[in-house]
Amino acid sequence: MKIYFIFNIKKEFISLYKDNSRVLYNILRQIYYLDKTEVEYGYNLFRQLVLPIEKAKMDKDIFIKLHRDIPYVKRKDTHIYNNLYKDEISRLTIKGSYMKLELDQDYSSFFEIINSFSSNFFVCDFHYQDFFFLHDYLEKEKTLV
Repeated sequence: MKIYFIFNIKKEFISLYKDNSRVLYNILRQIYYLDKTEVEYGYNLFRQLVLPIEKAKMDKDIFIKLHRDIPYVKRKDTHIYNNLYKDEISRLTIKGSYMKLELDQDYSSFFEIINSFSSNFFVCDFHYQDFFFLHDYLEKEKTLV
């Protein structure tokens, strides 16, 4: 299972790290694995890099867009997309400062949906050390198809 954390990066850092996303990933990874005694430092650094996410608006818009789709369901704060035809099971939880996307496969339908909210999303899987700017990833996927 892959667990992606998705952050809405500030524009000035997008232009700074666009061609060197590994540096941005390493900064976020260091914040993720910070010792509890350094929480204040990590929080301040995180706030410098990341914009808040409009949780209520995104939750509502995603629900309105998908609530009639058979593979979609929402339970509490989690959006679930279970499409057996595409062999896809994805769970998206939206928080105020990040989103958490859990997948059992390599791709999620939620990628395209959340990309419509901002082109500044940066996606990280800290366990498998996978990271990418969502907009660039989707553009690359389009050219491969």
